[in-house]
Amino acid sequence: MKYQYRTQGTCSQMITLDVEDNIVKSVEFFGGCHGNLQGIAKLVEGMKTEDVIARLEGINCGGKGTSCPDQLSKALKAIAEQANK
Repeated sequence: MKYQYRTQGTCSQMITLDVEDNIVKSVEFFGGCHGNLQGIAKLVEGMKTEDVIARLEGINCGGKGTSCPDQLSKALKAIAEQANK
């Protein structure tokens, strides 16, 4: 299923995700450091959502208290919460 997540506190403004059966099928960041975010997106494709969250949650960028990878973990948590309702 496709999802959109508006990021907070990062250079990227939005993340679109395709997640099926708790597996990340695709990720696309809008804004931010294009090359790095493409790399992150490719690295997490095929991973279980809980593994992505465990690896990326809490990464800090420039003292902002968050980062694009951290925002991806927050997006995946929001999707999990939505699925459990």
